[in-house]
Amino acid sequence: MELSDYQVPVNFIQEIIDQDKKTNKYQGRVHLRFPPEPNGYLHIGHAKSICLNFGLAIKNQGLCNLRFDDTNPSTEEVEYINSIINDVRWLGFDWGDRLFYASDYFEKMYEYAINLIKMEKAYVCDLSPEEIREYRGNFTTPGKESPYRNRSVEENLDLFQRMRAGEFPDGSKVLRAKIDMSSPNLNLRDPVLYRIVRASHPRTGDKWCIYPMYDYAHPLEDYIEGITHSICTLEFEDHRPLYDWVLNTLNLPHPPQQIEFARLNLTNTVMSKRKLRRLVEEGYVNGWDDPRLPTISALRRRGYTPEAICNFCERIGVSKSNSTVDIRFLEHCVREDLNKKAARVMVVLDPIKLIIDNYPAEQIEEIEIENNPEDPAYGSRKIPFSRVLFIEKDDFCENPPQGYFRLSPGKEVRLKGAYIIKCVGLVKDEESGEIKEIHCTYDPESKSGKPGAKRKVKGTLHWVSAAHAIQTEVRLYDYLLLSTPEEIETEEEDKKDDFIKKLNPDSLKILTGCLAEPELRDAKKGSKFQFMRKGYFCVDLDSQPDRLIFNRIVSLRDNWERTAQINNM
Repeated sequence: MELSDYQVPVNFIQEIIDQDKKTNKYQGRVHLRFPPEPNGYLHIGHAKSICLNFGLAIKNQGLCNLRFDDTNPSTEEVEYINSIINDVRWLGFDWGDRLFYASDYFEKMYEYAINLIKMEKAYVCDLSPEEIREYRGNFTTPGKESPYRNRSVEENLDLFQRMRAGEFPDGSKVLRAKIDMSSPNLNLRDPVLYRIVRASHPRTGDKWCIYPMYDYAHPLEDYIEGITHSICTLEFEDHRPLYDWVLNTLNLPHPPQQIEFARLNLTNTVMSKRKLRRLVEEGYVNGWDDPRLPTISALRRRGYTPEAICNFCERIGVSKSNSTVDIRFLEHCVREDLNKKAARVMVVLDPIKLIIDNYPAEQIEEIEIENNPEDPAYGSRKIPFSRVLFIEKDDFCENPPQGYFRLSPGKEVRLKGAYIIKCVGLVKDEESGEIKEIHCTYDPESKSGKPGAKRKVKGTLHWVSAAHAIQTEVRLYDYLLLSTPEEIETEEEDKKDDFIKKLNPDSLKILTGCLAEPELRDAKKGSKFQFMRKGYFCVDLDSQPDRLIFNRIVSLRDNWERTAQINNM
């Protein structure tokens, strides 16, 4: 996708930007940033933020930085940094030479903290984390001032410098802002600005043993980079007064403004990074790119396209209030995109043998089939047809119900691109009674495309030639959660972190012994196809020349579109 092609829809953030342009608030500049913390892989919710920030920059001929908020070395890894860079690029966005890290500004942030101490707006506190929470109070009880709140400037400067020098153990001291312990906003009750953490940082190593808190670092990063509009999700709305306090107290000119929007919630989907980490680290899934996860890496491996994800993010819009989007709409966007791009192929997932008794035993002919009926430019291919074929087991019914249009005794169907056949007999296992073979006859004059082949039947089946089919493994993915995020969050068990109980035990089914047309033998990893009558599938990264593996991307049936049509009737 070309960056110039992406259009973020009109929203309240764009209206704020438009007003700022009219008043020349930032001299006409529009400068945004996407600021992930490198403590995990990005997911579909981050994709919404990526599309919004980069999209607004494109729409307003502005700039967008990629900045890593690497202020917590205990949870951050180079692996996560690399994955985030890859994901943003894969979605189609580019930050030019504006790749930044919060750690680039550690020295400057330290200097700003020194200034706050000199202004008597920050102090070193010896309370433990538990005591700080106790002193803070709650929504009905005002906080109590720390007994260390009125230390002199000289003592605070000395202690803070010694904190940096590593003289004190982890957790023994913090630097706190001096604001208002009776504020109705708990975030303004002398929040912690710095804490002591002895952990090796991915970029600065062991240079620092004190690290800024996000609420302190965030506004300063934005200011240093010249950000005009700092877009965050709604959970940061109560933190905006602290964001403004830091910038205004330091008297920094032309400060950026923080704007909040609703994060993305999807039904049947784990969207918490903490919970995703647990799923990965405790082995409930097979890594961060397990196709059952909503991570961008997982969606890419499953076969989702960046165009479909960006289109989804554009169509759901930007709101000021939280809501949950039906995951079927995301699938609808993927299906829409793949319908235009994916070649149609024939793969039999649960094969049963079909023998055409009156077809010459040694004859092999080539059947020409279009690659994509949605676009003639995709051309066609030829696949072998022979006397012995395989069809889907559930495409045959010995005692069919009324309205059954597939194959049954005495009934006719068409084989895709080939002939009309009629079932004339069965071969069953003597002990189990299971059907082993279906015997048919064919009408030589009924070949698709043949002049005079005017006879029509209601059923059309896909098939593969037994002598030419290749073995494949197919992985069928279903929703990871049995319930929606709202259902989980309102249950007591979630407070105990027992969302694991809601995992779908059938989220992955592996089918072996599937049979595919020979055209797929050389399919490359990541290639996407529509399996006729079955859905959209992608060649998995685990595939090898002697072991072809497909992931189901989405089913063929568009439940979302059907539901939307019913609702609009």
